[in-house]
Formats: sequence, structure tokens, C-alpha cells
Amino acid sequence: MLGHETAPGTTGATATTARDEVFQVEEHGIDPIPDAERHGSAKDVFWLWFGSNLTFTYVINGALAVAFGLSFWQATAVVVIGGLSFLAIGAAGLSGVRTGTATLVISRAAFGLRGNWPAGLLNWIVSIGYTIVNTVVGTLALEAFFADLGWSGGSTTRALALGVTLALTFAVALWGHATVQFAERWMAYVLAVGFAALLVLVLPGADTSAPSAAPGAAGWSLAFVVMLAGPFSYLPMPADYTRYLPRTTSLKAVTWSGALGGFVSSVALGVAGVAAATQADMTDAVAGTESLLPGWFQPLFLALVLGGSVTNSIITLYSSSLNLQVLGIPWSRARAIVISAAVTAAGSLGALFLTDFTTSLLSFLSLLIIVFAPWGGVFLADMVLRRCRYDSAALHASTGGGAYWYRAGWHPPGLIALLAGLLFSALTCDSELWTGPLVAPLGGADLTLLGAGVSALVYVLLARRTVMPVHP
Repeated sequence: MLGHETAPGTTGATATTARDEVFQVEEHGIDPIPDAERHGSAKDVFWLWFGSNLTFTYVINGALAVAFGLSFWQATAVVVIGGLSFLAIGAAGLSGVRTGTATLVISRAAFGLRGNWPAGLLNWIVSIGYTIVNTVVGTLALEAFFADLGWSGGSTTRALALGVTLALTFAVALWGHATVQFAERWMAYVLAVGFAALLVLVLPGADTSAPSAAPGAAGWSLAFVVMLAGPFSYLPMPADYTRYLPRTTSLKAVTWSGALGGFVSSVALGVAGVAAATQADMTDAVAGTESLLPGWFQPLFLALVLGGSVTNSIITLYSSSLNLQVLGIPWSRARAIVISAAVTAAGSLGALFLTDFTTSLLSFLSLLIIVFAPWGGVFLADMVLRRCRYDSAALHASTGGGAYWYRAGWHPPGLIALLAGLLFSALTCDSELWTGPLVAPLGGADLTLLGAGVSALVYVLLARRTVMPVHP
């Protein structure tokens, strides 16, 4: 099957016999999905974002908000506001319905066919980083599960746990779109019940009293950055999972289905993390949460952590293979995913055996938003200006010319807006690895998120008279 997959950039005319079926390797890559092969409904989008966000990472994020000095209710408010950002993720999927192709192909309209390459590379790096984060969390949970069974073999046990976690993720992502959708839905059924039980067990003991000292601007801003890093990291992905939907699918339904799916799961788990952090030491979030649970539930809890990590890693790994095709890797989607899987394995090994994972996670989340916030601002602004109407053939042009060639393949408004947003975010970022020069004058506040607004505003000012919808 691998040898018959559609090559990057083709129109899909040569793949009219392709089928998007469960447990069969998907034959399409970034080529437009023909109308005859489109299927599904908006509810599929709900299950995708609901299932993929039933990940323990949100428990860690909620705990970090408390670590930054926020009270239970303050941290809960940040969790809820962070969940509302999934409205942008749901809306970003509209372009996939209209074009039948991947998000990072559609972003060529904003940055140009060549100008899209640097942003695509950055997005691939960060998406792999997020896959590594979830892989490590799942590995640590499985290692703890092995220890409960008496298999405490040190590095050997940890390596085995990593291998199992990677294998589960890679198998589903390799099969492709239909299998990803299928796995996310059925795993969501199980994980939702388990995490609901976790919330019921952890929430009653939460300390809802006010903290002895106010968190200050630094605490609030860092909590928002960490909480919004997850949703913002998905901005280069939504169309990857809506591109198979029929063109007649309600755009409003797609937006609200995606938003509701991500909101419910991320908020529920975030609140669980907040509640746990008011009762236990969450330096090791898995161990800290486990200490609050009755003995009979602890093995189930570890299985939940592993399952949630895998569901999230599946979609990031799958999208990374499409991303590589956008970057020009002349391989099929299924073969390109091997590169992402190999880099994920190497990064996970480093995180598990060479670095302190908690410190690495915080640093990664703090820096992630520098990339995704400005990029997302340009992409969403361009989508609004075009009203989700693109020249599909021009998006896939492999040579010069076409609506998105602009100036030798570069679109100055998009690139200038992106750089403006990146500069603003870098100047106002407060991370373990980098502290911007404006952080101290701002009282320690991290305003990285506003990079999205800066880039969107600059793009609209520069492109509003030249960027227009393409009418069929």
C-alpha cells in the first residue's frame, strides 16, 4: 500500500480509487481530497478534539497554575478561559472543508509558496516537541505501572515503557486519517469515564481558600501562557482533520463541534490538576496525583495517563507527516511519518535519560507560544480576509506563478506580520531559557500571547486591500 500513496502536490485526479478506511494505510497526503471521497460529519470533529485532549498534560498545566501562586478559583478561571480558545481551533478547521487539504498547505496563501517554508519548519519542530512531551508522560506512567507489577528494572524498564508508548502511537498514525478518527473516538469513550472518576476522587479534597499572597502579574501571565500553549499548538493542524468532510458540511457546526470537544476535556482535566495541586506536591505530577487516589484506582489512573498521552501524540505525529510533505520531503505521507517517529524517539530518550523533565516541560511550553501565537494570528487573519475561499490549484503549484506566488514566492505582508509578532513575543517572554528585556519593566508579566494580536493587526493593515476571497 505504501508505494501507491499519492505524491505530495498532486491534484488527486490520479487517486480517485483511494479509500479512507480504518486499518488501511491512507493513500492521500497533502493533495486535495476529491469530492467523491469525502465523508463524515461535524460530530467527527467533536470526537477528535475531545479524545485527543483527554491528556494528562492538562492536569500538569492546572497544577502549574497553582505553583505560580494562583488560588483554586483563580487557577480554575484561567483553565476555563484557556478552554475557550478552542473556538479558534474549531474555526481554523473551516479552511479544510473548503479546500480539502492540510492546514500548512493553506497557510501558503498567507506567506507565499516559499515564504511558508520557514514557518512550516518551525511548526514541525514544535509539533514534534509536543509529541515528545506526551510520549514522555505516557512512558513515565507505564513505567510506574510496571513497578506496581514488580517490574522495577531501572533503565531497562523505562526503555521498554518508551518502546510500547511509541509503538502504540506510531501504529495508529501510520494507518492515517480514518484510523486516527476511529481510535480517538473509541479511546475517548474509555478515557472520559476514567478521567471523570479521577475528577470525582480529587475535587472534594481541594483547598479553595485564598492564598496568603496575591500571585502578581508574573503569576497570572505565566499561568495563561502555560494553559493556552496547548490549544495554540493545534493551530497548524485543524484542516488536517476536516479535509475529508463534504463541502456541504455546516461551517458553524464544524466550529462549535471542535470548540466544544476541546473545551470539555481540557477544562475537566485542568481543574483536576488545580485541585490536586492544592493537596499534594506536584513536582512529579503523576506521582503527586496518584498519592491522592485510593489503591484500587491507582493502576487504572496510570492506564489513563498512558492512554491520554497516546491519543494526543497520535494527532501531532500524524500532522507532522503532512508537515514534512509541505516542506518538500518527496515521500508518501506514510513514509514521511517514519522521520517524525525517529526524531520523537530520540527526543524522548533525551528527556527521559538526560534532562529534568519538569524543567524541560515548563521551558518548552513557555517558548512554544512565541512561535504559535504570531503564526496563528497571521493564519486566522488571512482566513477571515479570504472568508475561507482559496484557489486550490494555486496552493499546490510546484513552480513559479499563480495566485500565491507573490514576489518570487514570498508574501511580504505575511512575513512582516509574522516577524512583528515574533519580535513582540520574544521581547515579552518570561521563560526558563529566555527572558525578554521588557519583562522586568512590565512587572514580571509575560505578554507572549499578545503576539497573536500584534501579528494579526499588522497583517490586516498590510494586506486588507490585496487579499481577497477566490470565488469559484
